[in-house]
Amino acid sequence: MGGDFKDRVTIYEVAKAAGVSLATVSRVINDTDSVKEETRNKVLSVIKKLGYKPSGLAQALATNKSTNIGVIIPSANYVYISNMLTGICEVCKENNFTVTLYTTSHSRLDAINSIEKAIKSHADGVIVFDDELNEEDIEMFNSYAVPVVAVNNRIVASKIACINFGYEHIFKRALKDFFVKGNKKMTFLHVHNAGRLLSRIENAFIQTHLENDREYDIINCDDSYQRTYLDFKERFKKKRKEYVIAYRDSIAAAVLNAAHDAGLSIPEDIEVLSLIGTKYSSIIRPTISNFYIDMQEVGRRAMYMLSDLINNTLFEKEYRIEAIYVKKDSTRF
Repeated sequence: MGGDFKDRVTIYEVAKAAGVSLATVSRVINDTDSVKEETRNKVLSVIKKLGYKPSGLAQALATNKSTNIGVIIPSANYVYISNMLTGICEVCKENNFTVTLYTTSHSRLDAINSIEKAIKSHADGVIVFDDELNEEDIEMFNSYAVPVVAVNNRIVASKIACINFGYEHIFKRALKDFFVKGNKKMTFLHVHNAGRLLSRIENAFIQTHLENDREYDIINCDDSYQRTYLDFKERFKKKRKEYVIAYRDSIAAAVLNAAHDAGLSIPEDIEVLSLIGTKYSSIIRPTISNFYIDMQEVGRRAMYMLSDLINNTLFEKEYRIEAIYVKKDSTRF
């Protein structure tokens, strides 16, 4: 029982207890020369005290290469994530790679464990799409020379490339265009644990409203169609005019259906915009205006970049994909 417990100690806990970075711990494990003796001794003391077993990680770069690609994501349930996985798998099939999927459940410690598992699996390379991970976490891969492509996380290193999403510029432009043409008060739906991208867009929403001296609302919203529908059905009992900005299509659909059932007209009374558009924006009636990035193409691009990174033939390590605004029936402009 004691051995099983010790195996659960992570490199993140070692770094925290020693007061050093994850990269420093990994360098100590790999016995590199770039760590001060005092720091090395402190880390080794913590490793011994916590009973951390680094052998699996330390041997992660065994000479026998695998054909396994690790993919770390927060959830496979969202359509836009599954679209990205489809693109990744298409390219993996072309190259006879297998894919191992790690989901992180919106927990940074869970994400760190996923990194360790990916390294222990002797993966040829890893694609990471997880807003819980910071730059230091992803650099742990670099310290083990595991090639990584980070999606929606701007970081570049010797073995790390990235794909960035451009949202804020086009979003601000859409808001300013509405300020000129429309007069409804805008409401932004804040979803807890939705990641850094939504936080960035929310900050852009607030900043643009303040710069243009416009009133706005921000309300908390569960990442659930049913809960959002019930909340807005209650909200729309008072007839109102409102422009609602939702995280993704299913949440936008909940607002639209609540408005319809309350006898409100779309888009005359209620306008709704989805920040992450998928195929459902065209299936739902009325169709939903949205910001769109082809996530299947993102998956393909990430896998092509990773393949080149593995083969030391990737020269442009940062790639940016801009979202586009797609006007449909749920907004007037």
